Amino acid sequence: MYEREISTPIGYRVLFWAVPTLLGAGLGYGLHWLADIVAGWEWIPFRGVFRLIRDLPEPWGTAGALAVGVVLGLILAAMVDAESLAVRVDGPDLVLTRPGRRVVVPRAEVASAFRDKDRLVLLGRDGRELAREPANTSPGRVEPLLREYGIRWAAQDPFADAYRRWIPDSPEVTDVANAVFRARQKSLDHDDEKDAAELREVLAGHGYVVRDQRKKQYWRPIG
Repeated sequence: MYEREISTPIGYRVLFWAVPTLLGAGLGYGLHWLADIVAGWEWIPFRGVFRLIRDLPEPWGTAGALAVGVVLGLILAAMVDAESLAVRVDGPDLVLTRPGRRVVVPRAEVASAFRDKDRLVLLGRDGRELAREPANTSPGRVEPLLREYGIRWAAQDPFADAYRRWIPDSPEVTDVANAVFRARQKSLDHDDEKDAAELREVLAGHGYVVRDQRKKQYWRPIG
């Protein structure tokens, strides 16, 4: 019997937080050392920050540089840790959780699962995407758990050959869907991942599964 829950080992999560934070502190100290030079570069953004660090009396200058580096490291660590996905079988449900997000999918509706780059994807029996979550958990740990409960693990997207590129005002999709695709393209162009994810759900409601590649949208019909 395999584990009923698979998650990123706590040791890895500690490293996710510790390594970027320490690297950030080291970078901050290095930038403090270079502050006199960097503050003189007209083109560099946030030049005022470097001037402030340069002009601070010691030990505040060093402390300020370290603080800036640590904050940047913590931001990076939080971004990495946000992909610490836990997969749990909870009675009839499959529960996917990561910091700040929880997705519950009825197990009976899940036909297959696969890894799409850094995403774990669950597909329904009609080909609909039931979940698409960032995951740094090893597929080798997730696969046995899903197989144990009758969910097929695919080496790649079973519908990979069904996708076609979205072209503005394409006659292959409805007018409403074209409007959503246009709005979503703007979100992709502006790196607005949250809005792009929400509009992906809207398109799913209209019968389309969407995948992105280099800010280009590809779609296939559901069913």
